[in-house]
Amino acid sequence: MSVSYAVVDGVAWLTIERPEARNALSAAVREGLWDGVRRFNDDHGAGVLVVTGAGDKAFCAGGDLKEMASSALEVPPPDFLPLPGRNVEVPKPTIAAVNGVAFAGGFALAQHCDLCIAADHARFAITEAKVGRGSPWAAPLPRLIPPRVAMELVITAAPITAERAHQIGLVNEVVPLADLRDRVQAVAQTILANAPLSVRAAKRTIELAAPPIPWDEIDALWEPVYRSADAQEGPAAFGEGRPPRWQGR
Repeated sequence: MSVSYAVVDGVAWLTIERPEARNALSAAVREGLWDGVRRFNDDHGAGVLVVTGAGDKAFCAGGDLKEMASSALEVPPPDFLPLPGRNVEVPKPTIAAVNGVAFAGGFALAQHCDLCIAADHARFAITEAKVGRGSPWAAPLPRLIPPRVAMELVITAAPITAERAHQIGLVNEVVPLADLRDRVQAVAQTILANAPLSVRAAKRTIELAAPPIPWDEIDALWEPVYRSADAQEGPAAFGEGRPPRWQGR
C-alpha cells in the first residue's frame, strides 16, 4: 500500500506510506493520492483532510527521479498530482502535516493545502532547478509569501527551515515532531466544531479573493523547459549518482 486513508473523529488522514524512499511521488503514490482525495470528497463522515507522510524524515521529497529517468518523462500530464485549486476541487478544508522534508512535489502538496503545520525539523525547498525540471505549480506562491522570498526559493533551489517557513507565512505553526499529529488533529477538531456551511463558504471566499492565475500562460512558459535535454539530464544524473552536465538546451 503506497498511500493509506483513515478517518479519526471526522478527520481523514491521507498518508504517503513510502518512508524508505522519503515518500517520493512514484506512479503508485500519485494514484493513491488521487484516490484518497476523491474518497475524501465523497466521504460524508470526514470534514477535514490531513495530508502527511510516514516516518520522521520526509513529508514528501518530490518526484521519483529514477522513475522519471526510466520513463523519460517530459511534460507532466495535468493530473500528475492532485493539487486542490489547480486540477481538483476540494470544498472541505485541508491541512498539510509536514513531518520532514517537503521538497519539489512535496512542497507543492503542502502549498496547495489550506493550512500547513510543520514539525520543527522539517525543511521546505523548490528543488526543480537542481535537476532541470519545472515548477509551474509554484505560481500561487506570491499569494502566500513575499515575492522576493518566492523568487529566492525558485531560483536558488535552496531549502529553508520550518521556522523560516513560519516567519514568511508559508507555515501556520511549528511544533515538535512528537506533538505534530495531536496538534494537527486538534486544529482539525476546532474546524469541525464550526458550522460546516460557514467553513466551506469561508474557504471559498478566501480563494475567490486572490487574483486569478494565468495557468495556460504558465504551462506554455514551462513546456520547452520540460522538453529540453537538461530536463532529461537532471534525473539521469541523479540516478547515476553524478553531477549534472547542463547544456542550456
